[in-house]
Amino acid sequence: MSLLALPEAVATRSLGVVSALTALVMAAATWRYRGDLEAERPAALVRFANGRLRSPESLRFTVYRSRDTAHPRKRHRRILVSETERLCYVGHNFGSGVMRCNSLCRYFVGVLDKDSGQMEVYNAEMFNMQPLLSDNLIPDDTKDYQKKSYREKVDLCIEAFGTSKQKRALSSRHMNAVGNDIVSTAVTKAAANIIDAKGVTALMQDVAQDDVQTISTFLPPCHEDADRPEHVYKFEDILSPTEYEALRVPAAALASATAEDIAKKAEERSHCSFVLEELKFLPADEKSRDHKARCLWFLDTLIKFSHLKVIKKKHPMGPECPHIISRKLMKNFTSLTYNNGSVQNLVSASMKAKITAYVILLALHINNFQTDLTVLQNDMKLQESRILDIAKALRLKISKAKGGLGLENDQNHKLGTLSLPLPMQKAPAGQRKRKKIN
Repeated sequence: MSLLALPEAVATRSLGVVSALTALVMAAATWRYRGDLEAERPAALVRFANGRLRSPESLRFTVYRSRDTAHPRKRHRRILVSETERLCYVGHNFGSGVMRCNSLCRYFVGVLDKDSGQMEVYNAEMFNMQPLLSDNLIPDDTKDYQKKSYREKVDLCIEAFGTSKQKRALSSRHMNAVGNDIVSTAVTKAAANIIDAKGVTALMQDVAQDDVQTISTFLPPCHEDADRPEHVYKFEDILSPTEYEALRVPAAALASATAEDIAKKAEERSHCSFVLEELKFLPADEKSRDHKARCLWFLDTLIKFSHLKVIKKKHPMGPECPHIISRKLMKNFTSLTYNNGSVQNLVSASMKAKITAYVILLALHINNFQTDLTVLQNDMKLQESRILDIAKALRLKISKAKGGLGLENDQNHKLGTLSLPLPMQKAPAGQRKRKKIN
């Protein structure tokens, strides 16, 4: 019996292999292709990277195969280990150090029986055996390993057996951890220097002013030079003519609501308290009645939309909501976020502040530019300080009133009024209270 190893180019077809084998064996010999020696396990051809061995016949090899047999790529991964008196050798058929010839060529092993002239041909794979060098290799000492955390043990496994992508992610995470420590130290030192130089009082004033500016970025355009309150925040900036026209059909039910219908809606709590109260005072004029009904329907939709968190449905407000209104809500009042491999629409805190501003302005247009902020606060489930901050950012004058709109008579109501000239912007009340506490 004798062994024969044959490389085959990628482009070579089966007939080319037959010709190559036939040329290397005796004319009378016959051969048979057997595939793998074992199931999905070709023969191993090894070469040693550091020279020629003195006694190759004394070597013994151990093969480690991937346990993930279901994965189409991982199930063929193998590690070949051999040990001599002086060195330990390791070779593998995957990873960055794998020989390129395995992807460019195919290898075969032929076992020839000279007596019968029969040759058995098997698949083969080339392994490049590298010496494993370690100055502190103590196999039996596992005390340090046992002291490591689960995360550290996983990182060691990734370093030894992970894919290139996993190793890059591990390296990036280690670099980020170092970078975060450096940044944290630098930020702490910079913050201490700023506090020493500027003082706590001045910093609190800056934070208060920044809060006002942050809210202002989500407000509709403000025309400070307007000569009438209705021109300060134009209705067209809240609802475009096309969007306003789309509200005609869904708002028709509100415009035609009777006293019995309103009582039923109040019992079912199908609308917010602000809308239910305003439905009792719809104008008799058909055009004015329709206009107010459209504004109330959109205001009620905005309040319901503000109670959502993550938008999972294509039409979150139901099929009765016009498509152009649904698109306006998704485009103007949600933030895009990436979660679990998909992009989601989120009603964030900043978006809820924007919705609150639009609700207040709609209520002002409905109520002749004076509205009860306490009712809107309860409908939108906000803190009083939050809605007052937004109202002051809208340049409203805040005053107190008693009772009304189905709430307790002893509850102080805050009224917001849009009048000219516009008051100057001031720091939010909540920030000023924290300043007094400090």
